[in-house]
Amino acid sequence: MKAINRIIDTARRAPMRIVLCESEDERVLTAAARATREGIARIVLVGDIGKTRRAAEAAHIDLAGMELIDPATSAMTDAFAQTWHDMRANKGMTRARATEEMRSPLGFANMMVRLGHADGAVAGAVNTTADVVRMAIQIIGVQPSFQLVSSFFLMMLCEPFHTMKGGLIFSDCALVVDPDAAQLAQIALAAADSASALLMEPPRVAMLSFSTSGSAKHAAVDKVVEATRLVKEARPALAIDGDVQLDAAIVSEIAQRKVVHSQVEGHANTLIFPNLDAGNIGYKLAERIGGAKAIGPLLQGLNRPANDLSRGCSADDIYYVIGVTCVQAQAARAKLTGTSPLATPP
Repeated sequence: MKAINRIIDTARRAPMRIVLCESEDERVLTAAARATREGIARIVLVGDIGKTRRAAEAAHIDLAGMELIDPATSAMTDAFAQTWHDMRANKGMTRARATEEMRSPLGFANMMVRLGHADGAVAGAVNTTADVVRMAIQIIGVQPSFQLVSSFFLMMLCEPFHTMKGGLIFSDCALVVDPDAAQLAQIALAAADSASALLMEPPRVAMLSFSTSGSAKHAAVDKVVEATRLVKEARPALAIDGDVQLDAAIVSEIAQRKVVHSQVEGHANTLIFPNLDAGNIGYKLAERIGGAKAIGPLLQGLNRPANDLSRGCSADDIYYVIGVTCVQAQAARAKLTGTSPLATPP
């Protein structure tokens, strides 16, 4: 089964409450209707209800089964604004500004996630990445076990011409420009969690470099080596190789020749790029030349799931990100409660 189909099936087994705050966009409505119809999520649309209904009617989209909330009239807005004011008062947030920002669909949706009224959020079809990421970090917050939020792409290799099949995690390809060793280790740890949740198999991490097992001497290699050491220190049981070149990370025959005491043995499913130059180039090469399907950029390291979309995304892209966000939410709930990720949510 294709990796994305496994994710959709997993989402369907325990649908989570996912909030979408760009409810007047036809692509968002199309994806929301599909997610509702196929039972992968319980959808909440946040925005002007009148405009949302008119947009849906014009596109012949059925909103049955979805909840619609208008922040301008919701009974929750005042409480959200008070919470937001309390959170940011020491940074100059006024009560009036807090109310204004909670009346915006993006702010309201993120506060729903923070306070447990929704399990995850998806935005970015209309809002910029900068706004989506900023509001998610400020409102939902960073997991206590991490010091930064990073991104990843879920890369699908499912076509007949792919000799390597399945899903891969590529990180960080969209957010952290030039991580130091400690930040790179944080990215790797978060990406390992993303692999566990979404690939549904143990993470096998490759810390990528132009060097393998010290074959080159350079400060850039030293950074990868140090990051690898920090990851091993944090999670001794995690399978990880680094420093390692891409071919040695994903081709077992090359790993046998080049990697000293390999734990991954050329079967990496989580590729950690040393900086954003490499990550962005790498995922686009895999997508445009290698024919991989790229889903993302997705966010990792947040207290609760929230994901960004490209403003050029399709309805199918949004649908898949809703599914991914649902599975992330299942994993987050399981971690919080100590239950199975597929336990039925309340």
